[in-house]
Amino acid sequence: MDLNSVAVVLTIFLAIFTQSLTGFGTGLVSMALLPALVDIRTAAPLVALTAGTLEFALVIRYRDTLNIQSVWQLLLAAIVGIPLGIELLRNLDERVVLTCLGILLVAYPLYVFGSPQLPKLEGRPWPYAFGFVAGLLGGAYNTSGPPLIIFGDSQRWAPAEFKANLQGFFLLNDVLVITSHALSGNLTPAVWQYYLLTLPGVALGMVGGLALGRLINPATFRTIVLALLIVLGLRMILGALMVGG
Repeated sequence: MDLNSVAVVLTIFLAIFTQSLTGFGTGLVSMALLPALVDIRTAAPLVALTAGTLEFALVIRYRDTLNIQSVWQLLLAAIVGIPLGIELLRNLDERVVLTCLGILLVAYPLYVFGSPQLPKLEGRPWPYAFGFVAGLLGGAYNTSGPPLIIFGDSQRWAPAEFKANLQGFFLLNDVLVITSHALSGNLTPAVWQYYLLTLPGVALGMVGGLALGRLINPATFRTIVLALLIVLGLRMILGALMVGG
């Protein structure tokens, strides 16, 4: 295994560890780091495969608190957004994609650190709107988490329901994303090779994150991760601009 492959495995381990500990982060962390190691058209389906593997295990773990009634409208709208996001990934200049992803990585932690008290969003359009945006970002960048977390916060979900609902959405969303990547021809031999290499990292990250979650305050670790995402997002934006220049 060469050094680049080792770096990919370590990146996936860190991303899986983060989500196992905090309830989110596989897409945000991995998509912040992987584009520097592999091209983004390899990174996106690879993250979908590894995230889907994790989500399957986490849904089994959190199945008792999963409320599918809270997420079905989000999922319905995501079905529309995912293929559109994948088309954006295929047709947009990679510098544009990386810049957009960098902006997202900076904007989301700033939202969390600001901790605004959102009004409760009631009415039929809201879950469809947030689900569509989550699907669009999930298809393009594997980063469907931010709109879902904002929506869940606005719905005042209890902590246990919040984490379980996110895992349920992420799993079904990952299945749709993986299917769309397969139909688009993005599941290349290189993607499968990296996926097989990262499976030990997926297993260790999940076990380690769940175990450590019982020993430390997840909120503290989450704050560190969010601060790191801001740095990585800014680095991604500056790197894309320098390449463009």
